Amino acid sequence: MSRIGKMPVIIPAGVTVEIKGRVIAVKGPKGELSAKMPGKITFKIEDNQIVFSCPDPNQKNFFGLARTLTDNMVVGTSTGFSKKLEINGVGYKAALKGKDLVLNLGFSHPVKLVPPAGIEVAVDEKENTITISGFDRQAVGEFTAKIRSFRKPEPYKGKGIKYENEHIVRKEGKKAASGE
Repeated sequence: MSRIGKMPVIIPAGVTVEIKGRVIAVKGPKGELSAKMPGKITFKIEDNQIVFSCPDPNQKNFFGLARTLTDNMVVGTSTGFSKKLEINGVGYKAALKGKDLVLNLGFSHPVKLVPPAGIEVAVDEKENTITISGFDRQAVGEFTAKIRSFRKPEPYKGKGIKYENEHIVRKEGKKAASGE
């Protein structure tokens, strides 16, 4: 069985959890999320915790998934999630126009992105970083990946958009042939 699935999800103060059949709805200070639980995993609220169990051994692959989805909803609605991107390259920059994110990435036109509902974008122009935050972990990750996809970091000079702690494996360029 999954070690992750066996751990209970602790419900913090200010967060309410409702179970409606196979759907878990979580409401907190940051927002509301709900998800239908996969497989035949059973779950219940005991002592301000959500406890999961897997009665069918053929469904154990959903055991950890159900617990992690629920934990992401509880953490997201109470504290939220954020990801940071760094922009490297001459002339590459980001700016906010209202709520829209405008990226200058060496194309003939600026790239304009509208963040989805529940996602906040902050740009630090001095450090050339973008911070994406929100209460839905999947939406934060998806929007961050979409921004990164416009100019992924290249291995020779390291130009492009990368995650904050991402390590780019650098390659050596071509060497001049010796004239022997």
